[in-house]
Amino acid sequence: MTTIAIPKYSYSSILNDAAKIGWRVQDLIGADKPLDFTKPFLPEAIAHTQAISCLAPDEQLTLNHIRGNSYLHLFGLVEEFILPLVVNHVQFIGCDNIEAAQAYLGFAEEESKHIHLFRQFAAAFAAGFGFRCGVIGPPKAIADFVLQHSPLGVALVTLHIEWMSQQHFLDSVRNHHGESLDPQFCSLLKHHWQEEAQHARLDTLMVQDLAKTLDSAAIEAAIDDYIAIIQYLNEGLKAQVQLDIASLEQAIGRTLAATERDEIREIQELSYQKAFLGSGMTHPNFVQTVQDLSATGYARISAITKAFS
Repeated sequence: MTTIAIPKYSYSSILNDAAKIGWRVQDLIGADKPLDFTKPFLPEAIAHTQAISCLAPDEQLTLNHIRGNSYLHLFGLVEEFILPLVVNHVQFIGCDNIEAAQAYLGFAEEESKHIHLFRQFAAAFAAGFGFRCGVIGPPKAIADFVLQHSPLGVALVTLHIEWMSQQHFLDSVRNHHGESLDPQFCSLLKHHWQEEAQHARLDTLMVQDLAKTLDSAAIEAAIDDYIAIIQYLNEGLKAQVQLDIASLEQAIGRTLAATERDEIREIQELSYQKAFLGSGMTHPNFVQTVQDLSATGYARISAITKAFS
């Protein structure tokens, strides 16, 4: 068994905070809440489209919209393996701690709501953009790969994602330095973040609960699993860049030259890696949790972080 630091979060406080938040998918998206395609969806700090010199400003905006679509698709995709992780954890803890069970059941319900929200967004995006852009998947195949790994390894990936989503909203969307973003898209991110703020704390407790039952060798194996999943997701992000480029060509009605495609691919691969990998791996709360589990394990994660920053 491993000795874990005393939890800094409590299930009762998480339940109290969760009770203050209440929204429904139909409140956030629908025919009466259209997306504004005259404005960017994502801040430049996440999309990095204005740095692409081969694209005209209107083409950069189109790519920003494509990135917004893939951004929410990727969140919906990862939530399809987070949901069964959380449901399984409820069975793991049982009913001895009823507040914990209640909190994780709420977590699972909210994750399913997020999946619904992002599917509704995909339909609204396609209607406004003119066609469905290519996205990686199918989600079940990716979830099946991820869930082959240890629960602690998957929980570490989930913790990474939860803190990452908060950092994106707080640093880039809420404080987007005067960029005139589509308020409807920002509203989706805001309401998603409100619930992810509780999920990040719950997932921290999940990691600690799982680690308590494991010896040091099993924890190191779980960190190996985390790294393997991150590397797998990195390949998926590279594939998404290629799909984005194909969607961009279709949307702007021209075939990009090889040099243009290379410029876009290089900038966008690093953009995706910073957004979805580097920002989670370097988040102070994620770093602290991993260091509490294993100093050597964190050193292995840190060694690969530079490639994604």
